[in-house]
Amino acid sequence: MAHPQPGLRAVPSDLPVYPIGRDERLDGHSFVKWWYHRWTSSRTFKLASWEAQGMARALFDMAQSESPVGTIPADNDELAVMLRTDARRIVDLRRQEFGPFRGWRPCLCDGETRLMHPVVLEQVRDAIERRDQRALSGEELAARKRLQRLRDGLKECGLVEAALRDPVLMRRMDEWLAENWKKRRGSEAYGAVILHARRQNWF
Repeated sequence: MAHPQPGLRAVPSDLPVYPIGRDERLDGHSFVKWWYHRWTSSRTFKLASWEAQGMARALFDMAQSESPVGTIPADNDELAVMLRTDARRIVDLRRQEFGPFRGWRPCLCDGETRLMHPVVLEQVRDAIERRDQRALSGEELAARKRLQRLRDGLKECGLVEAALRDPVLMRRMDEWLAENWKKRRGSEAYGAVILHARRQNWF
């Protein structure tokens, strides 16, 4: 008769699905907030041993590099390696009410059982949102600079000021260049887009 691997628990049919996919990663420049006031006011901080607190913080930090991000393995052997101990010690730690695994719950990640923590999930979601906002801000800044270069180039080609101030026209011309002009944008490119705009009655 086959026995389950040590450290693996039975998977309930109603196990929650972890909401972040494996393809989502936090790069080395991502900043993950540590809500120290929540930590120092928690029952874990107040009632756990210093050893358990140190392990708990280590698990919070290591989860940021796991896949999916924000989770840790459910397997005791893997957890033992992460916490530099042995699987029997992990079994004992997981039984402790105020041990390092307090708050960690099983979840499903693409059919695999892993552990998630609600506070760690909040941290990860916050970091992903701020990363995406920075990327969007960078894209917007690049777009503004590109449009300004377009206006400057068109002005040098003799396009009138009223046309240069038309945001719809500038966006159309920028999109046409993006689709049809793969070389470096220069006077030739700006002349071509002016000619195209006239043919299309954009003016």
